[in-house]
Amino acid sequence: MGKYFEGKLVGNSKGFGFVSIEGYDDDFFIPPQKMFGALDGDKVVIETTSIGANSNLAEVKKILEYANQTVVGNLMYGLMGNYVVCDNPKIHKVVLINSKDLNKANVGDKVVAKVTAQPSGDENLRGEIIEVLGRASERSVLEKAIIRMNNLPEIFPQIVIDKADKFGQEVQEKDKINRTDLTKETIFTIDGDDSKDLDDAISIEKLSDGKYKLGVHIADVGNYVTKDSEIDKEAYIRGTSAYFPGYVIPMLPTSLSNGICSLNENVERLTLSCVMTIDENGVVVDHKIFESVIKSCARLTYDKVFATMQNQNTEEKYQNLKQKFVIMEELAKILEKKKDDAGFLELDLPETYFEINEKGELLNVLKLDRNIAHKMIEAFMIVANETVAEHFFEKKVPFVYRVHEVPTYEKSQQLVSFMEGLGLNPIVFPKNITPMDYQKILKAIDGEPYEQVLNKVLLMSLQKARYCEQCLGHFGLASTYYCHFTSPIRRYPDLTIHRIIKDYLNKRIDEISAKDLKIFVEEASVQSSLTEKRAEQTERKIDALKMAEYMQKHIGEDFDGIICGVTSFGVFVELENTIEGLIRIENLPDDEYSYIENTMTLKGQKHSYGYGEKVRIKVVAVDLPKRQIDFCEANTVYVPRKSFADKKPFIEKNSFSKVKAKFGNKNNRNFDNKTNFNKNRKTKPLQNKNKNV
Repeated sequence: MGKYFEGKLVGNSKGFGFVSIEGYDDDFFIPPQKMFGALDGDKVVIETTSIGANSNLAEVKKILEYANQTVVGNLMYGLMGNYVVCDNPKIHKVVLINSKDLNKANVGDKVVAKVTAQPSGDENLRGEIIEVLGRASERSVLEKAIIRMNNLPEIFPQIVIDKADKFGQEVQEKDKINRTDLTKETIFTIDGDDSKDLDDAISIEKLSDGKYKLGVHIADVGNYVTKDSEIDKEAYIRGTSAYFPGYVIPMLPTSLSNGICSLNENVERLTLSCVMTIDENGVVVDHKIFESVIKSCARLTYDKVFATMQNQNTEEKYQNLKQKFVIMEELAKILEKKKDDAGFLELDLPETYFEINEKGELLNVLKLDRNIAHKMIEAFMIVANETVAEHFFEKKVPFVYRVHEVPTYEKSQQLVSFMEGLGLNPIVFPKNITPMDYQKILKAIDGEPYEQVLNKVLLMSLQKARYCEQCLGHFGLASTYYCHFTSPIRRYPDLTIHRIIKDYLNKRIDEISAKDLKIFVEEASVQSSLTEKRAEQTERKIDALKMAEYMQKHIGEDFDGIICGVTSFGVFVELENTIEGLIRIENLPDDEYSYIENTMTLKGQKHSYGYGEKVRIKVVAVDLPKRQIDFCEANTVYVPRKSFADKKPFIEKNSFSKVKAKFGNKNNRNFDNKTNFNKNRKTKPLQNKNKNV
């Protein structure tokens, strides 16, 4: 008799699955005949049948939670009658639909089906169609299907909209009572061109003793979204705003996010302020956290602030604040040096900018450039988050922290192996790894041809940042204390700690309420981490769809790129605009290729392909529904996928065989690196400040 475990099943299109169990390095393999009808994402009880050095085997004994109450897919017709083929490639079964349950759907439509029966054997699912999204070939329908498949809520319940509308758009006098009046202070916002949810503003001055007084003023969303209200319950479910090319699915109704909570120009707004005195070494020597009311004197943009600093913008409101920009740059450089000395990981990874016109049409895809204006706001938001986290850690108040734990020794050694495979001199990691150890690698490869590739691999070796009720530090930012304080309009953990801060300031936390608060903080941390992951997955898929849509217009054209991934079935190439495609092995020059895993190269008698190498490619095919882009080398003959004639490489095995699986793919964002700071990053240059830090 085997051991019993609970876990989440990861399905496969061929009918088998895997379950990861804590304490076991290798996942448990579930053969198709032992799945007990379980599907991808189901929470299951498994019984182990074999535990060995090379493989762990098990069978599903019970399904505890069904993950696929609804599925998205294409309606088809065949010998089985009407059925839906699921978009999720990890679900190998189809959903049979009775004629009476078609809900006016036609063959070829993209639909949402409710699963009404999930048999425990090999039988297919049964269900009914609850929504028709449109023709499966349409791009807008494919986009909508991605959102549905990831269960991202789009429409607010009417009661939530009505409750939000009741607050109006002007601050009430009663809400100003006992607040510090900062309306006469020079306070302003810096965001992207088209940002509408402005949740942070700054003030700055240089003191006579050479120190700096930095104020970070954040929208007091907690004044309007109280715990357990209808708006709060909906925000908890959503967890975060999700940003796509040209539009956003907000966490809060727009009357709040773009209205009474947004720190718009020349109107009074309620805020929580963190005002810090920072010395010439970047040390916060004094700080104060308090409720306030402000009136932003200017709504500024990153690009125009940067242009003003370069003497290329003469607009009056920017010129009036030019001296402030000088002080900001001084302080930002001091803070940057302090973080660099601590081991801050400056990963230079490209961010994508989607140019969208007023009609929502995709015009261009470009690599996003960050300037000093972005870096200044980034530095100020980080120091505010650190200061607030440390303050409430010392007060021993239940709190939601943003944590990024030390990478595992195993993954750090895999990074060492990868560097050895590239012929580099790897660092010898100590048992107790510090950010400085990783930073040494980044500085050693600065400016090298393989810098971008190794940055990605280094990122993949890191842990995933998450929310936690414990203060475990932030490895990537080299921070002992860290939280998310600066974006309560679009992140639930920020809203949670805002309410905690307000309760603490107003002496509403006692021994009894602290116990209840501790429980809620734990729940909110888990929920916020899950919803963040859901939003990120959805954003990545829609980004990929947009990239495929853009490259459809460029089939037959040549581009320069760099090899960013090598596998046994081909090489991935990234273009200057950040779009990535695959040269399948059948479209490489004719040769006998071996895939050498320790160097991650495809090597033939006459040709060789490795990470970081430049290559000239031609765009040859785009599969929009699958979000896949095919390249071939320029001046070679393209072989369509259907003509693939078993041209498979010999794979040279060695101890590095698991690196690829352990590291995951290029979209695995494992810590809050600076390239994710913007809010509407899909349509305009970096909008705001630690989106994921």
